[in-house]
Amino acid sequence: MNTGLLAILVGIPLAWHLGLTAVAYYDAGRVGLEPPKKWAAITFCIPLIGFFIYLFERSELSYDPESDPYRGNNVNIHPSRADDTSLPSRGDDRLSPAEEGDDE
Repeated sequence: MNTGLLAILVGIPLAWHLGLTAVAYYDAGRVGLEPPKKWAAITFCIPLIGFFIYLFERSELSYDPESDPYRGNNVNIHPSRADDTSLPSRGDDRLSPAEEGDDE
């Protein structure tokens, strides 16, 4: 294999990988995600996906519960679905629609 081609095929992705690791390390220290070495290690050990994990965790820093429209379990329901019943969850004591009519 040509040395130049090998340098391109290995060098460019490696440079991107190391660059994303450096960005995660620098930015984690700047925004307060401590410790920055942990985020650099995650980004380095899990190529590309680790950087997106870092970005998702970083976005949680700017969460403002006062501006969250779904705070307090309020959900916007379309008027055509207002009469639908919700699926029971674990520990839910409500009767299902089929069981409600069986009380006779």
